[in-house]
This record gives sequence, C-alpha cells and structure tokens, in this order.
Amino acid sequence: MTRTILRARVFTFIEEPQGIDDTASYRYLEDGAVTIENGKIIAVGDYSPADAAGAEVIDHRPSLIMPGLIDLHLHYVQMQVIGSYAPALLDWLHAYTFVEEQKFGQQGHAAAIATSFFDELIRNGTTTAVAYCSVHPESVDAFFTEAARRNMLMVGGKVMMDRNAPEALLDTAQTGYDDAKALIARWQGKGRAHYAISPRFAITSTPAQLEASRALVAEFPECYVQTHLSENDAEIAYSMELYPEAKDYLGIYEDYGLLGRKTLLGHSIHLSHREAHVMAETGSVAVFCPTSNLFLGSGLFDYERLHKTGVRIGIATDIGGGTSVSMLRTLDEGFKVAQLRKQQLSPLNSFYLATLGNARGLGLEDRIGSIAPGRDADLVVLDSSAISHMALRMQTISGVAQELFLLQTMGDDRSVREVYIAGEAAKTRLA
Repeated sequence: MTRTILRARVFTFIEEPQGIDDTASYRYLEDGAVTIENGKIIAVGDYSPADAAGAEVIDHRPSLIMPGLIDLHLHYVQMQVIGSYAPALLDWLHAYTFVEEQKFGQQGHAAAIATSFFDELIRNGTTTAVAYCSVHPESVDAFFTEAARRNMLMVGGKVMMDRNAPEALLDTAQTGYDDAKALIARWQGKGRAHYAISPRFAITSTPAQLEASRALVAEFPECYVQTHLSENDAEIAYSMELYPEAKDYLGIYEDYGLLGRKTLLGHSIHLSHREAHVMAETGSVAVFCPTSNLFLGSGLFDYERLHKTGVRIGIATDIGGGTSVSMLRTLDEGFKVAQLRKQQLSPLNSFYLATLGNARGLGLEDRIGSIAPGRDADLVVLDSSAISHMALRMQTISGVAQELFLLQTMGDDRSVREVYIAGEAAKTRLA
C-alpha cells in the first residue's frame, strides 16, 4: 500500500492534563507530518520534504490534525427520536424511545438507520463509538455489518430487557443470554468489532437477567459491559424498589458481578460517596453525558468529586437523549455543566476526555486516541476558521488551548474538514 503523509498542524495528548498550562501533557507540531501505511501510523514529526520522497502528501494546512473523536455511550437505534419533547427521562423512554425501538424488528429498518448513523458519526469527526442496539439481534448485525464495511472500530451490543417495557421489546433471561452469546460468537474480535454485554438498566432487567449477564461476563471476559446508572431521581427510586436488598443503585450491579475495568456506566450523576469509592476501586468508568443530562433535566455530573475520588471518567453524546451527534457540541455542554457546578473543565481536559481519555476508558489506548507510531490511523482534521464568526475570533486567538476552546464552543460538523478511518479518507467520500 502507498505510504501517505498528512501535512498540517498536529496535536495529540501524551498524558492527562493537570491544568490549562500543562504543555507537557500534549505534543503540538506547527508544521507536522503524520505518516501512514497499511492503516497504521508509522511516524510522526516535523514535515520534511526529504522524508516525503516517494509518498503521497496530502496537505491539510492550516487545519489541525487530531486523533479521531471517541463517543463512549450512545443509542444508534434512537437516531429518529433526537429532540423529542418530554418532561423527564422515564416519560421520554415510554413516549418515544420504546416506540421507536420496536421498528428495529421490521425488515430493512436497522440497516437503513445504521447507514445514516455512521454517516453522521463521520460527518462529525467521531471514529469510534460505544452503542446500545435494540433488543433485536438483527439490529446488532446491522450495526457491526455497517461498521465493518467502513472499517471502523466500534463497540456495541444487544439491549437485554425482560420487564417494564412494551411486550414487543422484551426478551427473557434465557433468550437474552442466548442471543448475546450467539452475537458474541459472530462479532467479538472480528475485524475491528468489540461486543458489549448490555443489560439496559436495573428497571428493565429482572434478577434472573442480571444473573444471566453475570454468566456472560464470566464466559466472555474480553467483552465490555454497559448499562445505565443514577441518571434520574425517579429512576433511582424505582430501581431501589425493585432491588430492596441492594446497598444502593450501584450495589445492584455490584451484587451481580458486573463492575470492573471494562464496565461503562452511563450518566453516573447522583452517586453517594460509597458508590464513587466502589467505582474507583473496581475501575468502572463513569460516562458523562452532558447534552442528554441537560435536555432531560436529569442533573449535573460532578466531574471534580469523581475525579478526585479516582473514578475513571469518559464523555459521550448519549444520542438520542443527547441532542447532537457532535462531540464538539458535547464538550461545549460539558464545560457548561462544570461551570454550573462551580468547577473548571479546561479545553485541554475536555479534548483529552474525547480522545486519549476515552481510549483509556476502553483500554484501547495502544490502538486509538493518540497520534503515535503503531496506532491505528483514525484521525480528524479540524478547521478552526470553517465558520465566518469562528474565523473572526481566530484573529485574536493565541495558543492551541485557546483554539481548542473555540472549536468546542463554536464548532460543529462544518469544522470537520476530513476524517481518516484506518488511513482512508472517509468524510469527503460521503454521498
């Protein structure tokens, strides 16, 4: 395969930033070169015409090349309910989400939505996402089939739910286990696919189903676990009614052996001190979903407290409770949530979360999340002057941290000039 060099300004994290002035946490090249071969990054450094001999050089100057953005929690099956009005989470689920997800049992529907979903990810610079599919196995097949067609590294799984939902969306503890086991055999580790065992949340899973989830985790430790935790006060109260013996909401999942370094807990807003410490001790990941939490009025994620406790933290759009597929818009809302908490989430910390931080949350930092030799060539090219009012602001910007803040505050899909998936240009190839 032809050796390709992407020429532009290059920005990538090395470690988690300790503050807005932590220049040692990242590498920035004013005129950089990212050399790609066979879908991998083989070199990163200052651009040199001598090094470019014999390579295809693609000049993206003055744009900024960064690692592809990573979304740690979303529902691809909710693409058509984004922006649906409801008073709160549980109302929204019953009025819109459960209605929409029933369509995924219809012939061809999952494939059509999967195509649109992946188009939107690419338009917005997201190269890896962790997705909930519907209860229907065919929704998982459509998801991974489309991901494989585009050679994208994706995590996903069939939602398991055997109560408190419409009959058409219910499996049983046994069928949920059987379906998941068959899907794991079909997809886990095939190409760039990773499976997530996905009991939706305590409200929609009986003890028997959580026991089945425990069995899957024991049989397939290479798989992820994803579920929801402490998003909404009514959700918490109802969960505790259903599991009165549990210490707290997190204790439900703890009792069934579902916590660990491959466990992704969406929302994690209203956590007790005990819950935060257990999450830290088990290495489970709290996934911050700011646009969803604001839109549904669920609450304000306590980033500072969880970070100080040692909880691993990721960030995500949570489509379709979230209102944008864009991780840039998500980072903007995350900053505002921190502001309302009287906390500081610097642009360095925000972009760290969306790249290397989320890669570490998945345990995939040796493959994605940074620009370094040996990493997969999943990259995004960002233009900080793509929109007229951004171009005007850029005239007064000094330093890359200020530029990142501009991108997260005012940027959107128009700021994404190109996306590379395993070294291949993807955005400009969209229809």
